[in-house]
Amino acid sequence: MTPDWLENAPEAAREYASGRRLDEIECIVADIAGVARGKAMPASKFARQEKFYLPNSIFLQTITGEWADNPAGAFTEPDMILTPDFSTATAAPWTADCTLQVIHDVSDQQGNPVPVAPRNVLKRVMALYEAKGWRPIVAPEMEFFLVARNIDPNRPIEPPMGRTGRQAAAKQAYSMSAVDEYGKVIDDIYDFAEAQGFEIDGILQEGGAGQVEINLNHGDPIRLADEIFFFKRMIREAALRHDCFATFMAKPIEGEPGSAMHIHHSVTDIRTGQNIFSDDEGRETPHFLHFIAGMQRHLPAVIALLAPYVNSYRRYVPDFAAPINLEWGRDNRTTGLRVPISSAASRRVENRLAGMDCNPYLGLAASLACGYLGLIEAENPRAECLGDAYMSEDELPYNLGDALDVMTESAPVREVLGSEFVDVYEAVKRNEYKEFLQVISPWERQHLLLNV
Repeated sequence: MTPDWLENAPEAAREYASGRRLDEIECIVADIAGVARGKAMPASKFARQEKFYLPNSIFLQTITGEWADNPAGAFTEPDMILTPDFSTATAAPWTADCTLQVIHDVSDQQGNPVPVAPRNVLKRVMALYEAKGWRPIVAPEMEFFLVARNIDPNRPIEPPMGRTGRQAAAKQAYSMSAVDEYGKVIDDIYDFAEAQGFEIDGILQEGGAGQVEINLNHGDPIRLADEIFFFKRMIREAALRHDCFATFMAKPIEGEPGSAMHIHHSVTDIRTGQNIFSDDEGRETPHFLHFIAGMQRHLPAVIALLAPYVNSYRRYVPDFAAPINLEWGRDNRTTGLRVPISSAASRRVENRLAGMDCNPYLGLAASLACGYLGLIEAENPRAECLGDAYMSEDELPYNLGDALDVMTESAPVREVLGSEFVDVYEAVKRNEYKEFLQVISPWERQHLLLNV
């Protein structure tokens, strides 16, 4: 018998559960890192409950499992209320039984959205656009590495073995043969995505050894952040089936390119549905230029969200396939802000700075926040870069500590993302950064032990 609540779920979830005994529901939210937190329960119990509870301390937990100090004061861990968003229900097709995952909205006990919950931060930014009569559209690109199993953190990450019995090779961008080397993992990704109701726009080989890119169709930012959140877990599960790991680290392998989450943005008029970046004649509008100017002005203040770990800044290497500048240009992949070739209706701006290690809700919220501020401030960007933007001067913070300093000092970013969120995010990241600075690296032992 189909539970009543399942009637409100997407068609793919209903089809997955059709004719099967639905065993388990995973009630999940994304924490600051984008890790799925929550609880699993029998489907029969889920059907009888309208809401669930988790302590608010999940948003103070660091990537290492430690706890940051609560900027608000006392650490009493009151319960938050989790309400299922049935529109997010999707299969967990790698499990042995019939399991569905459901993302939950997070509110306090008075019914107010918890301002530090990453999904709520993105909703906050979306509401600002809506209040102006605008609706943002995004299209994310996900880069990641398939790597050999690594159970010793002291060993460098290595590429996986392909079907030929040789390790995956680097510098094979767009090679179909390179993708075929780990075709069984890709097949499972396609199968899992179909079961979950997700549409993949394309899969291709990137420039790194075992590096893959998956493109998603453009659409609503909240829905796509949900999909990336689900995709990361799903891709990891597909890799584990074939004795390898999938990693979304920004820079997992020394000497290889890093993994980005390029974000394409456009904005439509809610009333007409037209792209505000193009006028009736198909020409670029002032809104288009203002959006770019906002990104140029405010991206430094959100780099801590787009590059959230110490490893993230290892991707920002000049002349190494990662634009680390605030230049903009038409069809110029050396610029941090690229305007792809498109029709007037599809005119968009691509932010190439975000790493794939960012929380998708926070990455999209941060990028959209910069564009929103540009639309409000109505300033023009500097002149388009027509040459090699890799030669541009440094304009971005290049370590996590500096990035956090710039973020916390930005009044406009605090206003858009919420001061309470910015304070909690800083507390979590300062804790992680402090832990990292206490680790002695192999480089230090190699070069300093006997030489200084």
